[in-house]
Amino acid sequence: MDEQRSTLPPPLKTEEDYIPYPSVHEVLGRQSPFPLILLPQFGGYWIEGTNHELSNGIDPEQFLSPTSRFKLECNTTAKIYRKHFLGKEHFNYYTVDSALGHLVFSMKYDVIGDQEHLRLMLRTKIKTYHDVIPISCLTEFPNIVQMAKLVCEEVNVDRFFPVLYPKASRLIVTFDEHVISNNFKFGVIYQKFGQTSEEELFGNNEEGPALVEFLEFLGQKIELHDFKGFRGGLDVTHGQTGSESVYHNFHNKEIMFHVSTKLPYTEGDTQQLQRKRHIGNDIVAIVFQEESTPFVPDMIASNFLHAYVVVQVENACSDNVLYKVSVTARDDVPFFGPPLPNPAIFKKGPEFHEFLLSKLINAEYACYKAEKFAKLEERTRSALLETLYEELHFNSQAMMGLGGEEDKLENGGGGGGGFFESFKSLIIPGKSPTRKKSGPFSSRRSSAIGIENIQEVQEKSRESSPSTQKTPDSGHASQEPKSENSSNQSSPEVLVTKNSSSIYCRAPSIPEAHDLSRSSSNASSFASVVEENETEATEDYDTGMESLSSADTPQKRDSLTYSTWLEDNMRAL
Repeated sequence: MDEQRSTLPPPLKTEEDYIPYPSVHEVLGRQSPFPLILLPQFGGYWIEGTNHELSNGIDPEQFLSPTSRFKLECNTTAKIYRKHFLGKEHFNYYTVDSALGHLVFSMKYDVIGDQEHLRLMLRTKIKTYHDVIPISCLTEFPNIVQMAKLVCEEVNVDRFFPVLYPKASRLIVTFDEHVISNNFKFGVIYQKFGQTSEEELFGNNEEGPALVEFLEFLGQKIELHDFKGFRGGLDVTHGQTGSESVYHNFHNKEIMFHVSTKLPYTEGDTQQLQRKRHIGNDIVAIVFQEESTPFVPDMIASNFLHAYVVVQVENACSDNVLYKVSVTARDDVPFFGPPLPNPAIFKKGPEFHEFLLSKLINAEYACYKAEKFAKLEERTRSALLETLYEELHFNSQAMMGLGGEEDKLENGGGGGGGFFESFKSLIIPGKSPTRKKSGPFSSRRSSAIGIENIQEVQEKSRESSPSTQKTPDSGHASQEPKSENSSNQSSPEVLVTKNSSSIYCRAPSIPEAHDLSRSSSNASSFASVVEENETEATEDYDTGMESLSSADTPQKRDSLTYSTWLEDNMRAL
């Protein structure tokens, strides 16, 4: 019996529990004037600007702050990398944290005033951390992991990997600034007296004189056909979204307004889906009221619309036009400025125009912080950060010759396995890179950067040199010592003069079609390295297009052994 026993359902709530606010129809039954905005019966929205009583002798202009005070919200963190890192000496690193996921870290040494600082930026899937830390505050100079923990204590990794890709800064700045947008689209909904439903709002097909005046004040009327500016999703080719709209360029930010009365009207469609398709997908909308009728935010069913700026006109089409303003947004949308004056009444003019557009843009930025958009932004950011990580890792590996053959050819690794692999083959005796099948990009890439096909040069060299013999097992040319007038291009041997003694030095092998070979006739870039360490010697190296067996390589060069030469050159590089 105890197992089958269940708790009784809670007692039914009273009507007052379910309806904390009066309905719009109840309010309309009262005596006017009515409020501009009426909160939904079940809440879920906040409201700003409820006082619209203009006392005698008060000028509405005195409630406006100076135009310069209308600050536009922006993501300042997104611009830090471009401002302080891009084009300046700095270091980038990447790694994966078991809890934080993919991490991309940037570090820069800065001198601010007379003090030395470390400017640090850490990008996680949640946010970007930024800090400037004086070096004098540190007991010892930190390593990269310790630097990352200075800006985010949750970092728990053993090491960061350096970014070796020359174009990494472009990828990083693109990721940082993906949240910055200079294009905005806002809805404009026309509400006539007594209209309290979505169907009535979207069903208005004619514009009253007050609305026409407000739209001219709001922006410029433009023809959509072949419009070249930001179109906000409107059709500028076939005219399927109407023939005209309202557009404005505000402080280098393009704004397209989706005006309900200018979008196509469909006979017989009570919901007017053509209009709702655009306005319902906006995040912020203006509700223009030519007469006193409350607007309730849940009149319009939309998953995207999160904030409304309601404007009601007084003394329309006169020399003393006044606009009453109220703002409402969902509960999870933080407050945004500029704040409305008290009373929230504006005189038609450039100050109100500046205020209104600033309020609309800041409203959209605030809505991005609401739960629905914050989760969407987090998923987007996480995917973009993972892509950035993979690009940095892939290209850094390709620079070291650790990626796939075709991938290296496409990303600057070279057909021979990258810079470090080629360097290894140049200085290690008997070390010859494994030749892989040539990809479809080999000839294209070589011709694009002006590299001659070394294999063809080899064949020509062998034909022109009668002393060249090919061994059947190795496929390399084997030569006897050549005369002084022999071509450098066909000779793997270099005559080295030191202390009036002549010896032969075998040239190291270089991979086929490698980036380090500028041309088949140029001297090796490593000759300059040897010259730095041996100022007494005058040496000439050929390009090493052909290699000899290690048995022919001399073990000593007077007092300089091969190991000493290798050690000196490694230090120099």
